[in-house]
Amino acid sequence: MDQSSTHFIAICSDSIGETAEAVVQATLRQFELPNTEIKRYMNVRDEEELTALMEEVARRGGFVAYTLVQPELREAMREEAVRLNIRAVDIMGPMMQAFADTFNDDPKRLPGLLHRLDDSYFRRVEAMEFAVQYDDGKDVSAILKADIILLGVSRISKTPLSMFLAHKGYKTVNYPVVPEMALPSQLQEVKQGIIIGLTMDAEHLLKIRSERLKVMGLPHQVQYATLERIQEELDYAKLLYNDLGCPVIDVTDKAIEESAGLIMNQINHR
Repeated sequence: MDQSSTHFIAICSDSIGETAEAVVQATLRQFELPNTEIKRYMNVRDEEELTALMEEVARRGGFVAYTLVQPELREAMREEAVRLNIRAVDIMGPMMQAFADTFNDDPKRLPGLLHRLDDSYFRRVEAMEFAVQYDDGKDVSAILKADIILLGVSRISKTPLSMFLAHKGYKTVNYPVVPEMALPSQLQEVKQGIIIGLTMDAEHLLKIRSERLKVMGLPHQVQYATLERIQEELDYAKLLYNDLGCPVIDVTDKAIEESAGLIMNQINHR
């Protein structure tokens, strides 16, 4: 395909298509494909809609990733893919079949179950509100209410991690580690295993802080963005983590999703 043309990927779903798009986006990161367009076709519930979108995909020379729970629509998708010579990737079908074959059970085949307003949905909303309210050590009372407590020096991704973990349903609070400031005494009262210390390579953190100062229009020479100061903070944090006996996650060059996955593994296996 001409590198200047648009790479077209269709998302077809009988719900909102979030699952299929997440898989496509994760895969897309492994390729250098400029000018890529991802288009969602949501709430596709009949064969006429499906045929129309597949003809658009054929015209634009792309492929389709789909999450359809109704067998009739999945079969129609396969037929249209053959008729129009389009590659169609079934995101959920093989997984549902694996469940059915392994556990001898049948799927409900109801679209949109992932996004229904159940207890887990309200737990995520509550966790998001918690993360915003208690971000960056705003209130030490949050320590005894949290599922996860993140500790780390400035610009080490505490807030983005808190928000991501909240989206997964964990009430997360984060506190800055600064040599001149004592940590809250309430940390000694929490259950073992919910405190996580964050660390990062000093030179990597220097680049992040320097870029932050540049964005804010501040001089680069301030102590905050010197390698000596950063190393001092990281060494101090290491001592604190040792005193608390908490696990430490190195977030250098890790995506938020990857770091959050490591944190959740620690919490779930404590």
